Amino acid sequence: MTAFTTSHLQCGRYRLPISGDAFRPIVMGVLNVTPDSFSDGGQFAVLDGALSHAERMIADGVDIIDIGGESTRPGAPPVSIDDELRRIMPVIYALRDCGKPLSVDTRRPRVMREALAAGADMINDIEGFRDPDSLAAVSDSDCALCIMHMKGDPQTMQRAPHYDDLFAEVRDFLLERAAEAERLGIRRQRLCVDPGYGFGKTVEHNLRLLAWQAELQQAIGLPLLAGLSRKSTIGHLTGKPVEQRMAGSVGAALVAAMNGARIVRVHDVAETVDALKVWDAARRAR
Repeated sequence: MTAFTTSHLQCGRYRLPISGDAFRPIVMGVLNVTPDSFSDGGQFAVLDGALSHAERMIADGVDIIDIGGESTRPGAPPVSIDDELRRIMPVIYALRDCGKPLSVDTRRPRVMREALAAGADMINDIEGFRDPDSLAAVSDSDCALCIMHMKGDPQTMQRAPHYDDLFAEVRDFLLERAAEAERLGIRRQRLCVDPGYGFGKTVEHNLRLLAWQAELQQAIGLPLLAGLSRKSTIGHLTGKPVEQRMAGSVGAALVAAMNGARIVRVHDVAETVDALKVWDAARRAR
């Protein structure tokens, strides 16, 4: 088992266990408040719908709610900062006392600052906090940071991505960004990493990273978040359209958990929580 410097991830107002006998993978539920998300575009763009979905995820056993106001599917155009804020801020204000940590999926420093001021507990940045202002935006809080690897940007990332050494390139990027965060005074207990499944990777790249996930986490020494839910790799492997990828996504979450993931980011919270309970019980029975 990977040895971390702490048994918990500091996530704003919360301390989330990432190791120990009682640990099971943390389930992060996706709450997209965008009209064009690849998996549930428009379903939760209205506040009432977003809050109802969040309440359902809480009842289903979610551990973190990840709120996103900009679609980052392949080919997606960027949205304005004002539009992103208009989408997410009412949701953060409405949910900040829901009893669960709130993560905000954003790459904009201004959005990070305003989300944290409103009560967010985690910032999930697909660009790995490469914007020079991003780490400054989060450094003075206790929020958790999810540092993700992405090759290219959402508009270009799936145009024949190539790696000379996939494992080394992803590892070295995540190590470098984590080291920069620590250099700026951000405690290691606040950091987790995401290899960026589907972000500048082919199906083969995703499968190889999934197979090497435990080694990647060990090499970096930080808890790893795996987000494979409903992505095109699941569709490629199962032959199913996005709305029929629940079973494949749950299977991917289980494989990620078996390969050491401390957090799984999913759309199907109830099914994933139940599957992890069964897997965890069988693991403990040994």
